[in-house]
Amino acid sequence: MKHNALFLSIAFLAAAGIAAADTYTIDPVHSDVSFKVRHLVAKTRGQFTEFDGTIVADFENLDASSVVFTITAASIDTKNEDRDAHLRSADFFDVATYPEITFASSKITRSGDQSFAVTGTLTIHGVSRTVTLPVDFLGEVEDPWGNTKAGFEIETTIDRKDYGIVWNKALDAGGMILGDDVEITINLETQKKEDQGEEAGKPGSQP
Repeated sequence: MKHNALFLSIAFLAAAGIAAADTYTIDPVHSDVSFKVRHLVAKTRGQFTEFDGTIVADFENLDASSVVFTITAASIDTKNEDRDAHLRSADFFDVATYPEITFASSKITRSGDQSFAVTGTLTIHGVSRTVTLPVDFLGEVEDPWGNTKAGFEIETTIDRKDYGIVWNKALDAGGMILGDDVEITINLETQKKEDQGEEAGKPGSQP
């Protein structure tokens, strides 16, 4: 009987550990992936309009947490059709050959009360590198339709040349047209997976 009781206790604790990890999927309507890069003497802004991902969050056991994120490279939008076509070409993202930008976490540590260092593999233009992204947890709330929402924000800078995106053009007066550093901002509104589907058919669920 004692052995049975011990087995049941272990099983309960294991189940509780699993339950503590919540899965969130990205709400693209209320999220954005944007970037800035120097052009001549100012910074040009752009965004990617198609992306998806899953966050498994266990704030008490970060080893059980993970992040997977995918961006459709061809969805780049800088509000200029000619420039966007150039960015999709082999000079830059070469979207025909490398259609996706991906990130998959391998380790998550706490860097503050509501902030985390998420280390993983970032793949752009077919080049994979290990990076650590600073992630701020913006809180969790229940929306008017009973769904649990959580917010996350990432701000980081990468060198585009690290990923084989090296196109540039020299200026007659010296210097180059484009900067190498790309400032990236990702704002994510996510929904707890167990709540998915509850918004269907509810008017006003996507304000």
